[in-house]
Parts: sequence; structure tokens; C-alpha cells
Amino acid sequence: MTIRALAESTGADVLAYIPSPPRGVWYIGPFPLRAYAICIIVGIVVAIWLGEKRWVARGGQSGAVLDIAMFAVPLGLIGGRLYHVATDWEKYFGAHRKPDAHWWAIWQGGLGIWGAVALGAVGAWIGCRHYRIPLPAFGDAIAPGVLLAQAIGRLGNYFNQELFGRETTVPWGLEIFDRFDTNGAPDAMNGVSNGVVVHVVQPTFLYEMVWNLLGVAVLLYVDRKFRIGHGRLFALYVAVYCFGRFFVELLRSDDATHIAGIRINSFTSAIVFLCAVAYFLFATKGRETAAQVRAGAERPWPWQFAALRAYGATGGDDVAAAEPKTPDEAVEPETAETETETAEPDDAAEKSAAAEAAETADESDTAEKSGTPEKVEQTVAAKKSDSADKTDTSGDS
Repeated sequence: MTIRALAESTGADVLAYIPSPPRGVWYIGPFPLRAYAICIIVGIVVAIWLGEKRWVARGGQSGAVLDIAMFAVPLGLIGGRLYHVATDWEKYFGAHRKPDAHWWAIWQGGLGIWGAVALGAVGAWIGCRHYRIPLPAFGDAIAPGVLLAQAIGRLGNYFNQELFGRETTVPWGLEIFDRFDTNGAPDAMNGVSNGVVVHVVQPTFLYEMVWNLLGVAVLLYVDRKFRIGHGRLFALYVAVYCFGRFFVELLRSDDATHIAGIRINSFTSAIVFLCAVAYFLFATKGRETAAQVRAGAERPWPWQFAALRAYGATGGDDVAAAEPKTPDEAVEPETAETETETAEPDDAAEKSAAAEAAETADESDTAEKSGTPEKVEQTVAAKKSDSADKTDTSGDS
């Protein structure tokens, strides 16, 4: 006997199971206001807000997270939808597809987190390359916010009555209702419930939402305690999410693509989990300095292992010093040295001529005091002739 049956037989006023919302869309005139879309938008805003705070705290430039979100969010939505359609293609292209099931109708629900993170990461990479921001450090800053956005987004699944598990009798089971449109036709997405319970199922959306919130707390604690950097906190986020998602998938019973009798998302969770753990263990330890996360800071490519480790250990100073100079920088010292060498003979000649002129003047004064004017003139003329000969010789050299 279930709790609901027990409550009805005894007349007791107790809460039996979790009721689903009677509807997931409201209309403001001709415009639909969908709970699923609201949850997605709120999650994105919260992720940007938290990521911005964390990025600035690490020494990054204010506004950078919002700038890069302009690249990452659109591609993330596209990637999430493409993954959903690829893994549930029979729903849109199979022989038993529904006439109103359109692969491009994203507002009807259906976003795969794997595709959203993958293509969203591509968008973030494009933005980081454009603004010259290190992608691993950026990923570490936004990781807790992304997981928090996923938790908020799961509320959208609650309003859509989707992503639920197998039937159950646990006290926290989720009631699923039929929904109908204004003409009385079944419409699970846009209709309104008639209050008749069809199933009581495992609220897997709730399990995943709670797991994500716990994951956010773990990421914030680990980051503060151990100062994780170089993309390792983002890898930890991926590992935490995949671990919980693997077990949640085992409870779900909705339509999905299977491989060897196992849901495809279970395979994806396991593979991505192993990759994330490997990156977390072998990536560069420590955290980037404030100078490294500022826009314009140069960072070695991921495959430049030695340079990358030196970059992480020394704050980028050794890497910058070891970088080869440009051709202009290499030529300038040689040019300057040549100019100095060229200038030295001229300076020496000028100094020699000045000294000889002074000596000639002294001898002229002496001759004037001790001899006749004719002798003075002869002495001065002789000195001038010797000086001219030396100058010509110096010019030839």
C-alpha cells in the first residue's frame, strides 16, 4: 500500500508524493512564457554573475566573462540541441515520430549537457583567443557557476514533466499528470493538467539538481582550500557531474538510445569521467598569477609541456625570457654597435685636430714673445701645413 492510498483510507492530511506543476507555459496575450526557457535564462545569468566575481578575484579584467559568454552561450545552446537530436533521432526522424516534434524547436525542451559543454567550450576558446585570455584559467573561474546553472536548469525539466525515472512507491515519488489543450487533445508540453495522476516515478531531475548543488559547494571549497588552477578545477567539475549523472541514468526509464542494452548517456558519463580525472591528475599544478590571467598575457600551447610547466611554476617570467627575439630585435643591437664603431674614428680625428690647433696656438704665442714677426709667420705656416697633412692621412684611413 502506497502512502497516498494509506492517506486516503485513513483520511489523514499528509503529503503524499511530489506533485508536478499543472502546466509549464503561460500566455501573455499571444506570447508564450515558458518555465523551461526561464530556468535556462536564469541559469545563464547566475553562471555569468558568479563567474565574473571569481574571475575578477583571480586578477582578471572586469567584464571579460560577459564578453566571452557572447561566444560560448549561443554555441552551447546549439551544441546541446544537436546532441539531444543525435541521441534521440527517432523522436524526430523515426517511423513513429509525432507530427509536432520538430528537431529545431528548442523551446519544447531537449538539451544535452554533453553537447552544450563541448560546443560551449569551443565558443569560450574562440572568445579567449580573441581577447587573449588563458582558457584553462577562465574555465576554472566559471566551473562552479556552470554547475549551478545546470542545477537551475533542471527545474525546467520539472515543469516539462520530463527526465523522470521508473515508477516507484518512495515517499518522495513524483506525480505525472496528463495535460490537454483547450480543445481537449493531449498536449504534454503546452497543455494543462486535469489533476489525474498517471504515474508516480523517481524524481531523477531532483536527484541531479541536489547532486549539482553539492558539487558547487565541493568546487568552491576545494578551490579555496587548495588553490586549483590551470584548468584542473574545470576538470574536477566535469568529473563530479559525470559521476552523479552515471547513477541517475540508471534510474531513468524515458525513451533513449541504447548501446548493448545500456543508455548512451551512461557510456558518455563513464568515458568523460575518466578523461576528466586523467586531466586533473596530470595537468600543471598550482594556480595562475594575476599577471597571467589578464588580457594579453601569452601562454604556451597545451602540447608544449616543458614551456607550460615552466609557465605554471614561475609565473610566466622564464617563458617570456626564453622566447626567441624577433628579427628586428636581433638586428638592432648589431646596427647600434656598427654605428658606434663608425663614429669612433671621426671623434678621434676631431679630438686630434683640436689638440694640434691648441698646440699651434701655444707655439705661436711663444714665438711672438721670443722672435721676430717673420719667424712667427714661418712657424705658424709650418704648423698649419703639418696639421693639414695629418688630417688628410686620417681621412684616408
